Amino acid sequence: MNISVLGCGRWGSFHAWYAQRVGHAVMLWGRAGSAHLKELRVTRTNEFLTLPADIHLTDDLAEAVRAAEVVIISIHAQALRAFLRDLCSRGLGVELGKRRIILCMKGLEIGTGKRLSTVVHEELGSAVHPVVWVGPGHVQDFVRGIPNCMVLAGEEREALRELVDALGSPLIRFYYGEDLLGTEVGAAAKNVVGLAAGMLDGLGYGSLKGALMARGTRELVRLVRAMGGDGETIYGLSHLGDYEATLFSPHSNNRRYGEAVVRGTAGDFHKIAEGVYTAEALMALSEEYGVDLPISATVYEIVTHGRDPRDQLMQLFLRATKSEKE
Repeated sequence: MNISVLGCGRWGSFHAWYAQRVGHAVMLWGRAGSAHLKELRVTRTNEFLTLPADIHLTDDLAEAVRAAEVVIISIHAQALRAFLRDLCSRGLGVELGKRRIILCMKGLEIGTGKRLSTVVHEELGSAVHPVVWVGPGHVQDFVRGIPNCMVLAGEEREALRELVDALGSPLIRFYYGEDLLGTEVGAAAKNVVGLAAGMLDGLGYGSLKGALMARGTRELVRLVRAMGGDGETIYGLSHLGDYEATLFSPHSNNRRYGEAVVRGTAGDFHKIAEGVYTAEALMALSEEYGVDLPISATVYEIVTHGRDPRDQLMQLFLRATKSEKE
């Protein structure tokens, strides 16, 4: 299978490395002038991995799209709409729409709260049915041969089965998810819970992570159900299954950012912590669907409005008594 990966950062380079490892012909695209692409062209390496020599590197977007049967998009979630519009302006939108598209980002669009598959439908047409690839794991662990389970979710069962068969290996066991809505919302929202976990670490309250996980899943189940998805999806690989990698791992950008917020060392770190943007998007969904999201709202107040983390988190955990099922 010919696979093109669009985006050559940490995850994009990993997806190219992995696709080649499981037997596919791979092209990796990066923007002209990209520091990541320049480094890969000179050394075939970045701080995480070494690319095999037969992975073709290019800055020609048309070449990457036209050569592929499957296109993996691995860029910043908030850049997806602008990227697709740029691609369409080059006359490549129709061609991309004929390929199988896999989105390898976790996020919701700020300002609208829209899922990334919805962004694809709006920019490429409703006949295009992207698949999302999400779940636990870190590049640093995968390249050391540490296996994990992930999920491919989409609206077309047969396409999912074919992709699971084509991409599965002893390193990544894929499950296929048929609740695309719940998978996307869950994958995005777990980054917000990761921010809260990092704040608890920074405050020395790590023992509260158990309560955070229990209540975090509860509020997301309510949201997904209100949106028309299957709330049980939140207990799967896209959300709860990704908690270890997001709430506890030293590699988690979201956990590290939350900890840095408490310690006053966050700086521009938010640019790689997708949970910062997702917290804002979740507030739009909370209002639209009338669902109370106390953890997400607390994180939003801290990272967007600069509220005191200790005060906000203590208010969160000392809220009025209610049934655990609420």
